[in-house]
Amino acid sequence: MGIEQDIHQAKFRNEYQKAYINLVYTHNWMTEKSKAIFASEDITSQQFNILRILRGSFPQPLSTLQIRDRMLDKMSDTSRIVDRLIAKGLVKKAVCKTDRRLVDVIITDKGKKLLERLDIRQDEMDGILSNLSKKEAAQLSELLDKIREK
Repeated sequence: MGIEQDIHQAKFRNEYQKAYINLVYTHNWMTEKSKAIFASEDITSQQFNILRILRGSFPQPLSTLQIRDRMLDKMSDTSRIVDRLIAKGLVKKAVCKTDRRLVDVIITDKGKKLLERLDIRQDEMDGILSNLSKKEAAQLSELLDKIREK
């Protein structure tokens, strides 16, 4: 099924508009698919993203500014999301030793264990793109990179 059938629109102004609409629609479709996986651990995709960032930097803590710079969703309220992760015991924060104006955030053992459980489901997450061959997935990634070259 194509984008025309999915959104019940037969005509587009041009192929650029069609591609843009298709990209936005597909992003939202993928987000919905991955929500179910994250919901099983009672986290959001943004919380998952922060936990992965912190696991990647472990044992080095990161400031909320450093986390925001690495996030996939730059519009996120990083401090609020970190506070929710603290409430769940998945991360902890402390005043930065080198700059008392900053807060250091580090993943806890509980946060690492949660990610380990989600790591087991990586095939399920990869399966969202399973209609593509490895070559097509690489080509798609190259095309998406090309869009951002401006």
